[in-house]
Amino acid sequence: MTEEIISRATLASLSNRIWMLEQEKEVRACIQRYMALCDVLDVGFDLSLLMDLFTEDAVWQGVGKRYQKTFGAYEGKEAIAKMFEKYTVPPAHFALNSHFLTNEFINVAEKTADGTWLLLQTATFHDGRSQLSSAKLTVKFSLEKEQWKIKYFQTESLFNRPMDTPWDVDKDLPTPNK
Repeated sequence: MTEEIISRATLASLSNRIWMLEQEKEVRACIQRYMALCDVLDVGFDLSLLMDLFTEDAVWQGVGKRYQKTFGAYEGKEAIAKMFEKYTVPPAHFALNSHFLTNEFINVAEKTADGTWLLLQTATFHDGRSQLSSAKLTVKFSLEKEQWKIKYFQTESLFNRPMDTPWDVDKDLPTPNK
Protein backbone atom coordinates (compact mmCIF):
# COMPACT_ATOMS: atom_id res chain seq x y z
CA MET A 1 0.00 0.00 0.00
CA THR A 2 2.79 2.45 0.92
CA GLU A 3 4.66 1.72 -2.33
CA GLU A 4 1.46 2.37 -4.31
CA ILE A 5 0.96 5.74 -2.57
CA ILE A 6 4.59 6.69 -3.13
CA SER A 7 4.35 5.64 -6.76
CA ARG A 8 1.18 7.71 -7.29
CA ALA A 9 2.79 10.68 -5.55
CA THR A 10 5.97 10.29 -7.59
CA LEU A 11 4.00 9.97 -10.81
CA ALA A 12 1.93 13.05 -9.97
CA SER A 13 5.08 15.02 -9.13
CA LEU A 14 6.80 13.98 -12.35
CA SER A 15 3.71 14.76 -14.38
CA ASN A 16 3.53 18.24 -12.84
CA ARG A 17 7.23 18.87 -13.48
CA ILE A 18 6.87 17.82 -17.13
CA TRP A 19 3.84 20.09 -17.52
CA MET A 20 5.81 23.02 -16.03
CA LEU A 21 8.73 22.42 -18.42
CA GLU A 22 6.37 22.21 -21.40
CA GLN A 23 4.68 25.46 -20.35
CA GLU A 24 8.06 27.17 -19.91
CA LYS A 25 8.91 26.09 -23.47
CA GLU A 26 5.63 27.57 -24.74
CA VAL A 27 6.23 30.86 -22.91
CA ARG A 28 9.69 31.02 -24.47
CA ALA A 29 8.16 30.34 -27.89
CA CYS A 30 5.70 33.21 -27.40
CA ILE A 31 8.43 35.78 -26.64
CA GLN A 32 10.62 34.42 -29.43
CA ARG A 33 7.72 34.77 -31.88
CA TYR A 34 7.19 38.34 -30.67
CA MET A 35 10.86 39.17 -31.33
CA ALA A 36 10.89 37.44 -34.72
CA LEU A 37 7.84 39.45 -35.80
CA CYS A 38 9.38 42.70 -34.53
CA ASP A 39 12.42 41.92 -36.69
CA VAL A 40 10.27 42.00 -39.83
CA LEU A 41 8.02 44.96 -39.01
CA ASP A 42 7.90 46.76 -42.32
CA VAL A 43 5.59 48.60 -44.68
CA GLY A 44 2.43 46.53 -45.12
CA PHE A 45 3.18 44.13 -42.25
CA ASP A 46 0.07 42.23 -41.05
CA LEU A 47 -0.21 43.46 -37.45
CA SER A 48 -2.74 40.76 -36.58
CA LEU A 49 0.17 38.28 -36.43
CA LEU A 50 1.78 40.33 -33.66
CA MET A 51 -1.46 41.22 -31.90
CA ASP A 52 -2.42 37.54 -31.67
CA LEU A 53 0.34 37.27 -29.05
CA PHE A 54 -1.39 39.72 -26.66
CA THR A 55 -4.35 39.44 -24.29
CA GLU A 56 -7.21 41.89 -24.90
CA ASP A 57 -6.29 43.88 -21.76
CA ALA A 58 -2.52 43.77 -22.30
CA VAL A 59 -0.20 46.61 -21.30
CA TRP A 60 2.93 47.52 -23.30
CA GLN A 61 5.23 49.95 -21.51
CA GLY A 62 8.58 51.64 -21.96
CA VAL A 63 10.08 52.65 -18.61
CA GLY A 64 13.14 54.54 -17.39
CA LYS A 65 14.49 57.90 -18.48
CA ARG A 66 14.88 56.99 -22.15
CA TYR A 67 12.10 54.49 -22.97
CA GLN A 68 9.33 56.15 -20.97
CA LYS A 69 9.78 59.24 -23.14
CA THR A 70 10.49 57.38 -26.39
CA PHE A 71 7.76 54.75 -26.21
CA GLY A 72 5.34 55.57 -23.38
CA ALA A 73 2.66 53.14 -22.24
CA TYR A 74 -0.29 51.56 -24.03
CA GLU A 75 -3.25 49.79 -22.45
CA GLY A 76 -5.32 47.31 -24.41
CA LYS A 77 -4.65 45.39 -27.58
CA GLU A 78 -6.08 48.13 -29.80
CA ALA A 79 -3.78 50.82 -28.34
CA ILE A 80 -0.76 48.52 -28.67
CA ALA A 81 -1.66 47.85 -32.32
CA LYS A 82 -1.85 51.60 -33.00
CA MET A 83 1.63 52.04 -31.51
CA PHE A 84 3.06 49.31 -33.77
CA GLU A 85 1.10 50.56 -36.79
CA LYS A 86 3.51 53.49 -37.27
CA TYR A 87 6.21 50.94 -38.17
CA THR A 88 4.08 49.53 -41.01
CA VAL A 89 3.49 52.69 -43.06
CA PRO A 90 5.87 54.30 -45.58
CA PRO A 91 8.67 55.15 -45.33
CA ALA A 92 10.04 51.96 -43.80
CA HIS A 93 11.52 52.64 -40.37
CA PHE A 94 14.05 49.78 -40.40
CA ALA A 95 16.39 48.57 -43.12
CA LEU A 96 17.65 45.88 -40.72
CA ASN A 97 16.38 44.91 -37.28
CA SER A 98 17.59 42.00 -35.16
CA HIS A 99 16.61 41.21 -31.56
CA PHE A 100 18.71 38.87 -29.41
CA LEU A 101 17.48 37.59 -26.02
CA THR A 102 19.68 36.31 -23.21
CA ASN A 103 19.82 35.88 -19.40
CA GLU A 104 16.37 34.32 -19.44
CA PHE A 105 14.38 33.58 -16.32
CA ILE A 106 10.87 32.12 -16.60
CA ASN A 107 8.56 31.23 -13.72
CA VAL A 108 5.36 29.37 -14.58
CA ALA A 109 2.33 29.10 -12.31
CA GLU A 110 -0.95 27.46 -13.23
CA LYS A 111 -2.37 30.02 -15.67
CA THR A 112 0.24 32.77 -15.40
CA ALA A 113 3.94 33.11 -16.06
CA ASP A 114 6.57 35.78 -15.53
CA GLY A 115 9.78 36.20 -17.45
CA THR A 116 12.78 38.49 -17.60
CA TRP A 117 15.33 38.76 -20.38
CA LEU A 118 18.18 40.97 -21.44
CA LEU A 119 17.69 42.22 -24.98
CA LEU A 120 20.32 43.29 -27.47
CA GLN A 121 18.99 44.96 -30.62
CA THR A 122 20.94 45.87 -33.72
CA ALA A 123 19.04 48.16 -36.02
CA THR A 124 19.78 50.09 -39.19
CA PHE A 125 17.23 52.73 -40.10
CA HIS A 126 16.10 53.52 -43.63
CA ASP A 127 18.36 56.63 -43.64
CA GLY A 128 21.48 54.44 -43.09
CA ARG A 129 22.13 55.29 -39.45
CA SER A 130 22.43 52.36 -37.07
CA GLN A 131 21.87 51.76 -33.38
CA LEU A 132 22.96 49.17 -30.85
CA SER A 133 20.54 49.01 -27.93
CA SER A 134 20.18 46.91 -24.81
CA ALA A 135 17.15 46.65 -22.56
CA LYS A 136 15.79 44.66 -19.66
CA LEU A 137 12.46 43.02 -20.49
CA THR A 138 9.93 42.13 -17.82
CA VAL A 139 7.00 40.21 -19.25
CA LYS A 140 3.89 38.65 -17.71
CA PHE A 141 1.93 36.00 -19.57
CA SER A 142 -1.56 34.56 -19.28
CA LEU A 143 -2.70 31.13 -20.45
CA GLU A 144 -5.79 31.59 -22.65
CA LYS A 145 -7.37 28.60 -24.40
CA GLU A 146 -4.15 26.55 -24.14
CA GLN A 147 -2.06 29.41 -25.61
CA TRP A 148 0.32 31.69 -23.70
CA LYS A 149 -0.25 35.37 -24.44
CA ILE A 150 1.52 38.53 -23.34
CA LYS A 151 -0.45 40.34 -20.64
CA TYR A 152 2.21 42.88 -19.64
CA PHE A 153 5.34 43.84 -21.57
CA GLN A 154 7.87 46.23 -20.07
CA THR A 155 11.09 47.37 -21.70
CA GLU A 156 13.71 49.41 -19.85
CA SER A 157 16.73 50.83 -21.67
CA LEU A 158 20.12 49.79 -20.36
CA PHE A 159 22.17 51.51 -23.08
CA ASN A 160 21.96 52.83 -26.62
CA ARG A 161 24.88 53.41 -28.97
CA PRO A 162 24.25 55.30 -32.22
CA MET A 163 26.39 54.38 -35.22
CA ASP A 164 26.93 56.49 -38.33
CA THR A 165 27.14 53.54 -40.73
CA PRO A 166 24.89 50.54 -41.43
CA TRP A 167 25.52 47.24 -39.65
CA ASP A 168 25.52 45.25 -42.85
CA VAL A 169 28.19 46.34 -45.34
CA ASP A 170 28.23 44.70 -48.76
CA LYS A 171 31.81 43.38 -48.72
CA ASP A 172 33.23 39.88 -49.04
CA LEU A 173 33.87 38.14 -45.73
CA PRO A 174 37.51 37.45 -44.96
CA THR A 175 38.41 33.76 -45.14
CA PRO A 176 41.74 31.92 -44.85
CA ASN A 177 43.95 32.04 -47.95
CA LYS A 178 42.12 34.98 -49.51
